[in-house]
Amino acid sequence: MPNDVVDMKNGPSLPSEDVATLLAALVSEARRVEPVSLTCGTVWIKRHGDKGRRMIVALQKAAARLLRLPFMRPSPVETAEGMVERDLRRIASYSKAGVPTAEVIYSSGRAIVLSDIAPTVHNRLRYLRDTDPAAHDRLLVFCCAELGRLHAAGLCHGRPYPRDMFIRDERLGFIDFEEEPEAVMPMQTAQARDLWLLFLQLSERAADRKTTQDRAYGAWAAAAPKAAVAELRKITRSMGRFLWLSRLIGRIHMGRDLRQFILATTYLTTMFNG
Repeated sequence: MPNDVVDMKNGPSLPSEDVATLLAALVSEARRVEPVSLTCGTVWIKRHGDKGRRMIVALQKAAARLLRLPFMRPSPVETAEGMVERDLRRIASYSKAGVPTAEVIYSSGRAIVLSDIAPTVHNRLRYLRDTDPAAHDRLLVFCCAELGRLHAAGLCHGRPYPRDMFIRDERLGFIDFEEEPEAVMPMQTAQARDLWLLFLQLSERAADRKTTQDRAYGAWAAAAPKAAVAELRKITRSMGRFLWLSRLIGRIHMGRDLRQFILATTYLTTMFNG
């Protein structure tokens, strides 16, 4: 190996000056997610920690049990080291299935260094929303179609938001695998929850809402396992129970999350009820 190249052991080799820059950034522990500029390009440090997470998970678990919503169960609590292992395990499973994801440059006990995947789908949507609304909505439909392909491959994401997606070689890629819903529920339930969570985003973002919802759901259902479609019907029925209360609260204050819930759940409820 040339003298000016260092093997990072967990990932590809980097020039020695990049290794020094990267190690300095790693020990600084400045931010949870941090970009670092190297001679080979930008990489991202993602640090894991469990501060405050156990309380949030406990509350979510209690709410899921109280409201009888098993698909809302949180992923198992892990230590920082366990979260790194989860990230690496899920990245490997996506890569094995041929689904684009970020490249692991380096990993340690509490942090992972990943390749840059910019721009994210979120950033593309922000640009297209004002410049080309039709292309904006086609991208939303594409995301649902690709999510269906992901589910057909026997995988799920857990938090399929546009900020955690990117496009490479005309395929949708995914990052940020902090959730592992299939550990606490059947895979088909986790896949149905994926679609519902993405629809929360899509229904609020779409320029031509009803047309985009129709096309997006059809694109997902055409590729997704039939068991996931059946589970989505159950989820929609369960969440539909809260529409009246959501609309009542919305008369007082209509926050973005509440609006997303009403738009997505109303559409799916109406569709499944024919």
